[in-house]
Amino acid sequence: MPSKYLDNDSLKFLLYDVHQLQDVLDRDYFSDYDQEAVGMFLDSVKDFSDKELFPYFQEMDADPARFEDGKILTHPQVGVMMKKGGEMGLISGIFDYEDGGLQLPTMVHTAATYIQDAANNHLPGYTGLTLGAAELIIHFGNDHLKQAYTPPMLRGEWGGTMCLTEPQAGSSLSDITTSASPTEKGYYKIKGQKIFISAGDHEHVDNVVHLVLARIEGAPSGTKGISLFVVPKKRINEDGSLIPNDVVTAGDFQKMGQKGYCTTHLMFGEKEDCQGWLVGQAHNGLRYMFMMMNGARIGVGRGAAAIVMAAYQASLEYAQERAQGRKLTSSGKKDVQQEQTLIINHPDVRRMLLLQKAVAEGSLSLVLLASKYHDLSRTAESPEEKERYHQMLELLTPVVKTYPSEMGATAVSNGLQVLGGYGFCSEYILQQYHRDIRIFSIYEGTTGIQSLDLLGRKMTMNGGAAVQLLSKEIMSTIANASQYDDLKPYALKLKEKLQLTQEVMGFLLEFAKRGDFQRFTADANLFMEFFSNIVLAWLWLDMANQAKQALLTGDKKFSEDFYESKIHTMRFFYKYELVKTTSLAEALVDPDVLTIPTEKKVFA
Repeated sequence: MPSKYLDNDSLKFLLYDVHQLQDVLDRDYFSDYDQEAVGMFLDSVKDFSDKELFPYFQEMDADPARFEDGKILTHPQVGVMMKKGGEMGLISGIFDYEDGGLQLPTMVHTAATYIQDAANNHLPGYTGLTLGAAELIIHFGNDHLKQAYTPPMLRGEWGGTMCLTEPQAGSSLSDITTSASPTEKGYYKIKGQKIFISAGDHEHVDNVVHLVLARIEGAPSGTKGISLFVVPKKRINEDGSLIPNDVVTAGDFQKMGQKGYCTTHLMFGEKEDCQGWLVGQAHNGLRYMFMMMNGARIGVGRGAAAIVMAAYQASLEYAQERAQGRKLTSSGKKDVQQEQTLIINHPDVRRMLLLQKAVAEGSLSLVLLASKYHDLSRTAESPEEKERYHQMLELLTPVVKTYPSEMGATAVSNGLQVLGGYGFCSEYILQQYHRDIRIFSIYEGTTGIQSLDLLGRKMTMNGGAAVQLLSKEIMSTIANASQYDDLKPYALKLKEKLQLTQEVMGFLLEFAKRGDFQRFTADANLFMEFFSNIVLAWLWLDMANQAKQALLTGDKKFSEDFYESKIHTMRFFYKYELVKTTSLAEALVDPDVLTIPTEKKVFA
């Protein structure tokens, strides 16, 4: 196992300098925290991750979660994760004091969970889903549900899940059939089944509280008829004891990655005795669930970004130790009398490492920015300010979920390639990262779904207001970079790409105006890649701005090499990644339509 899974200096640079955590800490809601307190909290999380998460990462892959004798068996560290997650505030951190929380900024909680994800991406999902389920109950549940269920969840004594997917429906939630029949006693009888339920059952908690989407009898068809229910594995008896609630674990899905993170198949009401309690108003379940889903999508991007970082650290360490081949001489030939050189000196290896670095740090910047927008929207002092940050967060959410997942898989694949044949061998950790990250582009809505959301909804919502707001942010960074002679050319390139975005959207919107929405969104995945590269180019230019300022003013918290590496990686991103937007734009405005079904049999 490599010695390092995290670049802590880059995390601090992005959190405190680039994204200015102090802006959030200055809000009255977070007045109990300063940077020193935040630093102590993150240091404690890092210490916990060093001792209790990272050492068990490969072991959990070798000894996966499994279904035996009607039960899910998981690694003992799942119990440690839940217990410490409760004690350290990793579950309760973002909630209000009155709800049993710590009122931590989402930025800080995101950074803390990122550290855990990088150390062992199999474990934070158990606490993360418990947090998400508790959040839904706190926001939309009645006082009884809040008092009965959330305290043991926040303490890590009970787990939590969200149950959406069904075998016949997949991502099409309008087709779910799990039913809810009202009774005179105030609860509903739940019947149906759910699949792919992460952290759906395990032996390290006393109970699991499922947040289940179901249809009340007589409800409207489609998504408008879906309601949300609290359905515990064990319900609370009148004397406070727990009794079975007719929730049966039918099995665990055996996966190619994230093997320590159980993924269950659940059956509800097989004995007609599964009780569920309505959360909020009937037929509003999908709206409620999407509040959790949006947070979960940012969480997916965070987890993918963390895996990329960990994989980068492992492949960088290998490249700095592995000697192979020799440098070319001025004649273009190798001198076999020379000692072998470290592979980090080969240009192609450096290219792969720089791609990993660009994706890892760029993705982390993206995740922290989304978290900041959430904090600023949550604590806004006016409706206008709240709406401004909310709109930019809505626009970026599909990008935050998708870019780290898709480009993260590419980056980790490059990391594996750095190791050559050893990268394909089980004794080296890269192959595990390669397997683990593959699910992230599928979690919480596939890349295709996120791309449809970005192009079909977010780019056009409120007449494109969110795009205009984000463009102002980007132009501010461009203006700052234009003050420095060596950054100005990159600022001009980014400005050109903003203009290119307008041209592409102008072409595509003509189809939307004519009502041809299938053609409008046919290449949504290409638009996602196009737009994401521009967003990441903006974030890298912002990092370069901060690095340049530190170098010129002498106000350096880190080494000169650290800051120079940020500028160098920005230049790499612009040369090798941002340039791809040209060909993507060409494809997006090409009149040829090749993926929309016609009478022609293209798969004959």
